[in-house]
Amino acid sequence: MRTVLTVCAEAYNPDEEEDDAESRIIHPKTDDQRNRLQEACKDILLFKNLDPEQMSQVLDAMFEKLVKEGEHVIDQGDDGDNFYVIDRGTFDIYVKCDGVGRCVGNYDNRGSFGELALMYNTPRAATITATSPGALWGLDRVTFRRIIVKNNAKKRKMYESFIESLPFLKSLEVSERLKVVDVIGTKVYNDGEQIIAQGDSADSFFIVESGEVRITMKRKGKSDIEENGAVEIARCLRGQYFGELALVTNKPRAASAHAIGTVKCLAMDVQAFERLLGPCMEIMKRNIATYEEQLVALFGTNMDIVEPTA
Repeated sequence: MRTVLTVCAEAYNPDEEEDDAESRIIHPKTDDQRNRLQEACKDILLFKNLDPEQMSQVLDAMFEKLVKEGEHVIDQGDDGDNFYVIDRGTFDIYVKCDGVGRCVGNYDNRGSFGELALMYNTPRAATITATSPGALWGLDRVTFRRIIVKNNAKKRKMYESFIESLPFLKSLEVSERLKVVDVIGTKVYNDGEQIIAQGDSADSFFIVESGEVRITMKRKGKSDIEENGAVEIARCLRGQYFGELALVTNKPRAASAHAIGTVKCLAMDVQAFERLLGPCMEIMKRNIATYEEQLVALFGTNMDIVEPTA
């Protein structure tokens, strides 16, 4: 369980620090350490929007920290020095209120902590104690600010106007659209590359930033689906979205999507989609009727893309 702690402070201004190549920190690692580090970091939200070069610098700068059962990794009230990603081990989160410490959550062999003090220039908001022997990967304050915080600020500047311009997001408040900017990740696909596959479970929603995406569907109902050639049913251009149908209907992907030329998409995972795009859901549901009309014209059936309604 991860507990969200409220922090009231002025956010760190990434423009105040220069990107000094001379200050870059590198901790050498064995192949085994590098592999374990990459595995531990693959689902860390703060890292999802880094480009390959930035991610490489982050991995270079991280260092392994072994911990003993009962050890305090960070203490509430201290200055922030490192951001931590859990490699292995269990940890409890304690918050002291009126002089009394209370356990408010825990980590079990995955997750990260320590970013609040680094992002908002505040003392540590909680104490993290190891409840088993374990290992962490640490990222120092300077590198965290130089890459992670500055990258998030640049991403907001880059995508804020684009997100504001999307018609299907007009029903969101300005603050809600800014949250969309904070959670999106950028993905680039080469010509012919598959973005989503019909029949797969859905984990992401996509908005086309540049390029063109071809949406195809294979006919259902025969034993050898591979011989039922895929039919193109739509194309998506800049500002258009796809992948929402499976998230709205909670069914497997109803179609496949492939890049035409080089395509850049903004991607949002299913948890963020459900949390942030609720006000847009009616627009997306209305579009299902249009999809069904297209499928009836092409296949003579709506392909059961949604459950029959009474």
